[in-house]
Amino acid sequence: MGAVLGRIEVAESLALRSVEVEIRRPVHIGNAPPARESPGRQGRHLLPFPGADSGGNLLSDESLEQLRAEIDSLNLELLHLLNRRAELALQIGQRKAELGLAAFDPTRESAMLEQILENNRGPFPDAAIQSLFKEVFKASLDLMNKRHRQSLLVSRWCRRDNTVVEVGGVRLGADLGVLIAGPCSVEGVEQLEEVAAHLARRGVRLIRGGAFKPRTSPYSFQGLGQQALTMLSQVARRHGLAVVTEVLDPRDLEVVLECADVLQIGARNMFNYPLLQEVGRTRTPILLKRSFQATLEELLLSAEHVMSQGNDQVILCERGIRTFERWTRSTLDISAVPLLKQESHLPVVVDVSHAAGRRDILAPLARAALAAGADGLMLEVHSNPAVALSDGEQQLDLPGFDRLLESLGLPGPG
Repeated sequence: MGAVLGRIEVAESLALRSVEVEIRRPVHIGNAPPARESPGRQGRHLLPFPGADSGGNLLSDESLEQLRAEIDSLNLELLHLLNRRAELALQIGQRKAELGLAAFDPTRESAMLEQILENNRGPFPDAAIQSLFKEVFKASLDLMNKRHRQSLLVSRWCRRDNTVVEVGGVRLGADLGVLIAGPCSVEGVEQLEEVAAHLARRGVRLIRGGAFKPRTSPYSFQGLGQQALTMLSQVARRHGLAVVTEVLDPRDLEVVLECADVLQIGARNMFNYPLLQEVGRTRTPILLKRSFQATLEELLLSAEHVMSQGNDQVILCERGIRTFERWTRSTLDISAVPLLKQESHLPVVVDVSHAAGRRDILAPLARAALAAGADGLMLEVHSNPAVALSDGEQQLDLPGFDRLLESLGLPGPG
């Protein structure tokens, strides 16, 4: 009885395998031609069990190794073809750059994909092929963009050594912890004199002060203009300080140059390309602030506008970016410091005052900036912030400035 049951089970198993094979075969209805298989299914065979060929025979160790060797050979062939394609893509990218064309061409990419899918005969389905080639396209585009960045004057690949900007007896890009400090706006000789004298005693060599102020509201204090430049120049010279001040308009450049040792391009003018090109034709160092809505790549390209005109004395400044956070004026992008130092040879300073918009957290932000590799700090300092005509809430008073320097481990009063 047991033997009979055993034969029945074997028969049932064979019948099920026969049905499975029949299901896998394409079905023909009447005289209709067989249905076209999708590209991904052509030539596909389901193996009855692991380690078997399509006929159900066990693969020998020798035949398995032969197949693996063929795969290895194809891998190397694919690698060679991919790198050859990358070389051609770089040549195309260089030619596009010379012609002023964008590296990415969506029409061309769509046409290539269409041609590839039309010639796909499987066993990979179209979706898999499309996904694979999109990765190839993306990698090629990334390579083209990276090569373009490396060819820029601002690029670390163009110049391996750090650019050093010497001004006011300090070397930005070589000296550690360079400070640029002073009031947001020049408001009068008495205010400026008190701040400048204090900075000089603390060993600060660069004084900042706004003469032309770009304000969000047209009704806010706009600065004292040329009068402020005269005051700033006279007071700074009296105390042996170099002047950092902003220029807003190419028409003001000549008069600002008479006072400034460093021309500041503010965040709102980072995209003002005519102004960037004008200051690029001077030989005066440029402090270029990152716009609160700009990427690091855009900042570097703005610096490229300056350098392309012949002025390589450029200082990059991170001053915070706009986010959804409301507890600070901006959000300090501390990652910008090591990234800019990695991608560019230009010195980097951090304006912690504008990043925070509040004086109570300036010390930890300053420490973080220096720890991240910043070449210097920009700080707003006022003799009496409570009566300041602009940005009083983010300016340090003189004792507060002393405490911040002490927290950074810098010398005490001289």
